[in-house]
Amino acid sequence: MQMRRELVTWKEVEKLVDHLINQFDYEFQTMVLITRGGVIPGGMLAETMDIKEILTAAVDFPAEMENDRENLLVWPQFLQFPANDLLRGRRVLVVDDVWGSGRTITAVKNRVSAAGGMPFTAVLHFNPYRNLFGSARPNYFAASTDAHIVYPWESNRPLDRMLKDY
Repeated sequence: MQMRRELVTWKEVEKLVDHLINQFDYEFQTMVLITRGGVIPGGMLAETMDIKEILTAAVDFPAEMENDRENLLVWPQFLQFPANDLLRGRRVLVVDDVWGSGRTITAVKNRVSAAGGMPFTAVLHFNPYRNLFGSARPNYFAASTDAHIVYPWESNRPLDRMLKDY
């Protein structure tokens, strides 16, 4: 079955970021942006909220297995992650562009917690139909969708790579 695609414009991204900011009920001391998808929305949030402590986490789910079910069980590999002392005792906003299956952002959230930080998750789009974590969901999301979202910063990527990443 072909997944519906939705192209998002820069103007729509700005509106989504504004919608996220209006939901925040805490001030965050630190942000962890998940590469690559969280870098642009996270930067926009940090600029608007005047957050100076911006860190990144690079996560990979290595080795494609023979079937999709096995792929979902692969443990994440952290290619880059902030030192524990940068997270300990801080309210941390973990940002990505989309919560599809939820594996990446959940892995980062759990690692922030293990470091002694207080993580809160934020995404532009939440797909409850692909979510692997039952009733778990982002703390903050601007829109809910069942579509594959293509952001303006991805529009030059080949479609087959975008769908594979999703």
